[in-house]
Amino acid sequence: MSALEAPSAADPVEIARALIRCPSVTPEEGGALACLEKRLGAAGFRVHRVTLTGPDTPDIENLYARFGTRGPNLCFAGHTDVVPPGDPAHWRFPPFEAAIHGGLLYGRGAVDMKGGVAAFVAAALDLAAEHGDRLPGSISLLLTGDEEGPAINGTEKLLRWLADRDERLDHCVLGEPSSRAVLGDMVKIGRRGSLSGTLIVHGKQGHVGYPHLAENPIPGIAKLIGALTAEPLDRGNAHFQASNLEVVSVDVGNPAFNVIPAEAKARFNIRFNDLWMPGTLKAEIERRLTAAAGNAVRFSVAFEERSSDSFLTAPGDFVDLVTAAIRETTGQTPELSTTGGTSDARFIKDYCPVVEFGLVGTSMHAVDEATPVDEIRALTRVYKDIAARYFAAFGH
Repeated sequence: MSALEAPSAADPVEIARALIRCPSVTPEEGGALACLEKRLGAAGFRVHRVTLTGPDTPDIENLYARFGTRGPNLCFAGHTDVVPPGDPAHWRFPPFEAAIHGGLLYGRGAVDMKGGVAAFVAAALDLAAEHGDRLPGSISLLLTGDEEGPAINGTEKLLRWLADRDERLDHCVLGEPSSRAVLGDMVKIGRRGSLSGTLIVHGKQGHVGYPHLAENPIPGIAKLIGALTAEPLDRGNAHFQASNLEVVSVDVGNPAFNVIPAEAKARFNIRFNDLWMPGTLKAEIERRLTAAAGNAVRFSVAFEERSSDSFLTAPGDFVDLVTAAIRETTGQTPELSTTGGTSDARFIKDYCPVVEFGLVGTSMHAVDEATPVDEIRALTRVYKDIAARYFAAFGH
């Protein structure tokens, strides 16, 4: 039996069950990081529990652990916080019980992403036990409790904390549930950026019976929304879909039938590819609005301060070894994708190349979130093989 085929000495399913039993709904740590700290510390990892803070946001507990002292440092990253389960009565099994039934592990976070965390923790524990100080580099784990929340006191600040201590990450695998239908069918090698804004059309409030004394902003906002969506922002490229603007709400705050409102608001979000930067995209939005408004519509537009850039980890040696490891274990040749929403990879990419690979994501955030136990074990084998290939390629 090869090392790849051998069962994991650290049982990833039991680790996943232990994590699911921790009710770590953002921003609560819930015992999840304490559980991992104990396991990793006992195995010889240097473990740091880091509480990060910010104004008007909850304090967040994070964890960084490393085995080895020399480079290269291969990091596995993820989060232990989960979204609320909703009404437990709607679940087949209690959401924090970690029940196994019919080969499936049920529970909030089973897919997103305690199953993935358990897999890379088990892989790291196995590698540490098998290689000890002969490991030709370092394995590190970066975990936050603030991915599902505002993501202010989590990965972004933890990476800065590491950089301030001259802790270098050379490459990273983020264990988000990237697979689409079967384990191994997709790897995320980048993500679109995200920009949100609010458009306000200014009118003049008045009586509907005397429209000449008022200025109705609703026709104006309809015209400007049409201008934003009439033409595509771009047509995409080899690695990215076309950028997309979605209007997510339109509101005038008017409960009356006999009042023309004073203003109308529209909120929108743009998921954009690497043909744009936030600054150039803002300029394009303002250009379209100004051209459509002319002298007839009075408007203002405000963009949210927190936006994220698009990024791409270009195909090459690192991406190739990840896809080779996936193919070896799962038999799947993964699609290299940049689809979906944002993730903490948007922060990690500023420090090292990063790809995302994890479980099938179809039940994440849903009632009866569940993942096959066999896929957690298979994912552990993939992560071990990624590390083996990584140190063979980049180790000293």
